[in-house]
Amino acid sequence: MGSLNSDLFYDILRRLDGATLASAACACAAFCSISKEERIWENACFSLWPSTKRDDVRNLISSIGGFRKFYADCFPLIVNKYVPVVQWDSYLAYPEEWAEADYYGDENELESISPSDFVSIVDIRYKDKAIYSKVIWGIPDTDGFNGWFYNCPFRIDLFGYSDMNDEHEEGVTLSAANGLPSITSIERERKDGKLWKELRDGIRLSWIVVNKKVNQAANLASWSPLGGQRHWPTDKDFLIRFGSILPAKDILPCQVVECIFVMKFRLIHNEGEDSQTTLKLTELSMQLEDMGGAYVNGRNSLLVLKEALSCHRSKNYSEVLESCHLYSKAQSELKEEKTRNENRLDRLCMVSGIAAFITFWYCIL
Repeated sequence: MGSLNSDLFYDILRRLDGATLASAACACAAFCSISKEERIWENACFSLWPSTKRDDVRNLISSIGGFRKFYADCFPLIVNKYVPVVQWDSYLAYPEEWAEADYYGDENELESISPSDFVSIVDIRYKDKAIYSKVIWGIPDTDGFNGWFYNCPFRIDLFGYSDMNDEHEEGVTLSAANGLPSITSIERERKDGKLWKELRDGIRLSWIVVNKKVNQAANLASWSPLGGQRHWPTDKDFLIRFGSILPAKDILPCQVVECIFVMKFRLIHNEGEDSQTTLKLTELSMQLEDMGGAYVNGRNSLLVLKEALSCHRSKNYSEVLESCHLYSKAQSELKEEKTRNENRLDRLCMVSGIAAFITFWYCIL
């Protein structure tokens, strides 16, 4: 090792992905020293997130601590295993039990947060090849956010369009050139699900949110899909869901929310045995949903996003899945309790109605 030139080590290390580079840095002092160079971590970020090659994004990353810190913050995924048991009665009672200042968080803290503080860095890959990248500065359509934005459901649409404008300039397509398998008919696909399986197994989403004001960043997407639905709402649609569980303590009564990313592809060309199957990305959106299934408004979403950028993360994808399963389990239990309470209320109303009916006829007789 001592007889080899450090330039050779540098040439080797710069070809590694970030996780391998971090491991190599622990091997010896020479590797550790070289691995601290920003240029090496720039290459690691560029290969994983092509959107970081943009000059404005590079300047942003440098201003919040550099590429090494950016990779360390955004490569691990958010894991939140703290999912409290919420009773339906207490969930319904929060408007009365929570003072306005408590429900909406610290008013002074809220005033220090602006939609313009956040930057979204989005990259989509299919079979380990980048197919789309975009950067959103601020939160779109929040002019005059002190009014409607605070009280309306929070949502970011990366893009979306109808059948009327399929030639949208930001359209993203997948075909055989990307490794997409061809299908002979939608009827065949409905039976074997070959196209759906290849899409679900191959697609990856990274949605990094940066808060410029506090110099923090995190990847809020789950990288791999958490679920999906083929042929929705038509035979030609494929809907895929990504997400993460974010803390909302002292912001919402349920104390946790689900960050949901919906990606929808549509089959736009598939005619005959020799035709090339093509999928077009028609929707990519982000929303926050509480445990009761209600979308979180803009006011609370800003607070949740700020809190999420400092929560626990892990490189172990099974921990991410466990976090999501815990949330789904707690959400199902809350819905079951709601159903039991409604059934109990229905029976009470029926008994009260029968009693009133009997009393009425008793008085007449």
